[in-house]
Amino acid sequence: MTGGLTGDRMAAPLATNFSLPSGLPSFPVAGYSIIGAMPKPCVLLQLRPETAAADDEYDAVLRMGGLAPGDLIRVQMDREFPDLTLDDFSAVIVGGGPSNVSNPEERKYDYQREFEPKLRKLLNEIVARDFPYLGACYGLSILADVLGGRVSEERYGETVGATSIELTAQARQDPLLADLPQSFRAFVGHKEACQEVPPGAVLLADSAGCPVQMVRVGEHVYATQFHPELDGDGLALRIEIYRNAGYFDPEEADLLTELGHRESVPIPAEILRRFMHRYYLDR
Repeated sequence: MTGGLTGDRMAAPLATNFSLPSGLPSFPVAGYSIIGAMPKPCVLLQLRPETAAADDEYDAVLRMGGLAPGDLIRVQMDREFPDLTLDDFSAVIVGGGPSNVSNPEERKYDYQREFEPKLRKLLNEIVARDFPYLGACYGLSILADVLGGRVSEERYGETVGATSIELTAQARQDPLLADLPQSFRAFVGHKEACQEVPPGAVLLADSAGCPVQMVRVGEHVYATQFHPELDGDGLALRIEIYRNAGYFDPEEADLLTELGHRESVPIPAEILRRFMHRYYLDR
């Protein structure tokens, strides 16, 4: 799958480059696109210019979220970021990638300078409407920045690998986190981080090395510093792709891969699965 908006099954027109399969009627109903009463798809906004990394991220979100390809439209923002209408979707997901929100404009990638203003505008609408959102890594940084929080490389960057995440007292009452273990392992790897909890956000999880690991804004806007879609195989692929990107000493790549394969990280995937069930699969 390449460029723009893509998906293997489409329930209703979502943008100017979408069309219904011939002969299938559509009827407007709030919250749904009706072909057999199907809920509207979710959309994954990606910023990984490396094809293998982007494809694996998309496949991982499908697999960990319990989705079929037609349930999740992908937008590869490094190639094109068409205008999106939130009412065409059930939820928005923003993944990670080599872009850093806190970089000065002259250090940002050309494609980042193109998509970031449009993404900020979309996120302002998401926050204002309390629209279902799950951001991971960069998806947390851009949300925090939109909220007026401080994101930088000053402190709390984490090398690639697993870390122990601790849920806060507020997490005990959260529908995505209730009854999960107080502590669990998750994969991380980032240069920049939130320097404090963003304004208006509730801290749901932290760690010894990074005090903002998961937040919620309103009732339906979530973001994590860790990667809920990532398992040992996915980590190994990213280690190889980003070997020389400054996340770790390239000579440590093989050791980091081995350590990743030794880890058991089921809880982050469960959080992603619960998000998909709450905002899409159980609707």
